[in-house]
Amino acid sequence: MSALPTPALPTPALPTPDLAVPDLATPGLAATDRTSVTGTPADRTPVPRTSVPPTPLAGMTVRPLRDADTAAVLELLAAATAGGPAGGRGADFFAWKHRRSPFGASPGLVAEAPDGRVAGVRLFLRWEWHDAAAGRTVRAVRPVDTATHPGFRGRGIFRRLTQDLLEQVAGEAELVFNTPNGSSLPGYRAMGWSELGQVPVALRPVHPAAFARGARAARARRSTDREVPVRCSLPTAADWFASQPDCTGGPLAELLAERAAADRSDPRLAVARTPEFLRWRYGDAPGLDYRVLTCRRGEELTGLAFGRPRRRGPLTEFTLADILVRPGDRVTAARLLRAAARSGCDHVATHLSPGTEAARTALRSGYLTAPRTGMTLAARGAAGPLPAGLTLASWRFSLGDLEAF
Repeated sequence: MSALPTPALPTPALPTPDLAVPDLATPGLAATDRTSVTGTPADRTPVPRTSVPPTPLAGMTVRPLRDADTAAVLELLAAATAGGPAGGRGADFFAWKHRRSPFGASPGLVAEAPDGRVAGVRLFLRWEWHDAAAGRTVRAVRPVDTATHPGFRGRGIFRRLTQDLLEQVAGEAELVFNTPNGSSLPGYRAMGWSELGQVPVALRPVHPAAFARGARAARARRSTDREVPVRCSLPTAADWFASQPDCTGGPLAELLAERAAADRSDPRLAVARTPEFLRWRYGDAPGLDYRVLTCRRGEELTGLAFGRPRRRGPLTEFTLADILVRPGDRVTAARLLRAAARSGCDHVATHLSPGTEAARTALRSGYLTAPRTGMTLAARGAAGPLPAGLTLASWRFSLGDLEAF
């Protein structure tokens, strides 16, 4: 495997705000290993289901996930993770995430008990990073939905399913990455993952005093009614995409093409933002309620951002997932960052990748890196250790690349 590039880019340090913040490791993210937001050959052909032969495991059989397993898998995932960050997971959500991804269908394995019950499940979400400097695609997978039935825990099902799935994807993917929480990270280390560091999260309190009170309540673990809807004044991403007559041309395509041309000089790995990817990720996601912010200059689309309102304990958060502006346009970046603060939520949470227009305008827009927040990035090679030279600085993330869904 060829070594992946290691950029030598400055990482501007943002000052730490003197604010009480929720004692949560990942604002806007679930506290389980159901991480977000997956590689295959260029034709995106899914891995043949015959590639993993049935294997006995304490009286059980490890086999590929089948369409007929969906109902049982959804029931098991809901019981194990309380529905995840989107609440209840229906078949449409599962199909959107694992079957309709532009990167290809997700490979998955189940452990089947002798009586036919699904005792455990493991899926890898396909993902692709673009190495613009080298002009190539780095195919990857991300361990996501996983669960073991309570009656079958302690039998090594999680480890076995993970290791078998790694063997299955080793010939088609270069990287395996995810953002495990503190409980699952030791297990990943034992299976060859390297901890690369913390991906910081920036916060923008809308009303600092109210935010501080809510943060203290969150740390005290006071209960909240998660069924209370979160009000948000921004239009939905689904409606915005529906209003675009042709996303492959026009203002959106022009913005993305100009952005991609400028990013060719950036050696970091990043997701190629295409109209098809953005529509799938933010416009078609069932139940995630993504909203859109736009900036225009006449008929020209100068900037675009996506995020979603959600409840964080007693607070409401606008998780700002993606910001796209024309190269060097810090004025539009600042307008989008300020507009996110007017969404109607108590605060905004986002990741501002170093060197981007958004990161350069963050301070003047009220965004500060918060203490005790962020996501731990862990990775390994699909067939073995992490390629030499790959560090946290080797990526240019948006929060939407790592957000749990």
